[in-house]
Amino acid sequence: MKHSFFLPLFFASVLLFGQSPRIDANRVAKHINYLASDKMKGRGTGSKENAKAAKYIIKQFKKLDLTALGTDGYRQPFTAKVRRIVVPDSIRPANNVIGFLDNGAPYTIVIGAHYDHLGTGTQGSSRDKAPQGKIHNGADDNASGVAGLLELARYYAQNNIKEPYNFLFIAFGAEELGLVGSRYFVNNPTLPLDKIHFMSNMDMIGRYNADRGVGIGGYGTSDAWPEVFKEVKGSVKFFTDRSGSGGADHASFYAKKVPVLFFHTGGHDDYHMPTDDPEKIDIPSAVGILDIHIQLIENAMKLPKLGYTEVK
Repeated sequence: MKHSFFLPLFFASVLLFGQSPRIDANRVAKHINYLASDKMKGRGTGSKENAKAAKYIIKQFKKLDLTALGTDGYRQPFTAKVRRIVVPDSIRPANNVIGFLDNGAPYTIVIGAHYDHLGTGTQGSSRDKAPQGKIHNGADDNASGVAGLLELARYYAQNNIKEPYNFLFIAFGAEELGLVGSRYFVNNPTLPLDKIHFMSNMDMIGRYNADRGVGIGGYGTSDAWPEVFKEVKGSVKFFTDRSGSGGADHASFYAKKVPVLFFHTGGHDDYHMPTDDPEKIDIPSAVGILDIHIQLIENAMKLPKLGYTEVK
């Protein structure tokens, strides 16, 4: 299952966005190839490979001079429990990885993505009939979202613009065990929740289907979202969904009355299977999704702190 991208990604990004693309397709591919390689053995919670993935994210945050905003440097340690199957190591150490871009603003935009996956099929949730011992690389779920997180962090840290909002970039741990990392963060925030403009989550943005488009959830969680979405367009199509709840990390923030967005390209046959491999990721479309994400962030930064709306 060792794969790499052979597409002329730089030229694809130039064709999409002109001579100075805001998103670097080569970097997106590099992050996915690393995180979803066989050497990472599926990044299962509590594994040394999961810890290695956290170290990789920290390295990227350090390169961007993001401020560590965990409780142990960039890390926010917690424990997670395997519940769906019986295993001897059911209690496992985990970490959120948190980097802060301080623009001296009163409010902060949170960008999130989970970096854990199913490991070698011994923590439950696999759809394979005999998953034990099989590497679940999780290229789409969720190396794609982490690549998006890191590339947005790079863009906002290096765009030479002092934005009117700060940014908090969080790579969540133990999402696959029940949103454990994001729930831990909102119950033990390292930045006050009432200082959050909104939270935007990326979970599976790598398998774009042109017939469907990319779904953007959370549209009903603030009355301001319709204004934010005006005139937004790009190389991929999108549709909105009102819901702020669901089985991904944004739901933890919505439960605390924080407006949210959720980017997701939809389910596929490789979901929670050993076949969710890097070669199947649509890099140009992922780049297009990130560009739409930037447009929405920039529109939202023109507005005062978003108000929360309960979706009924």
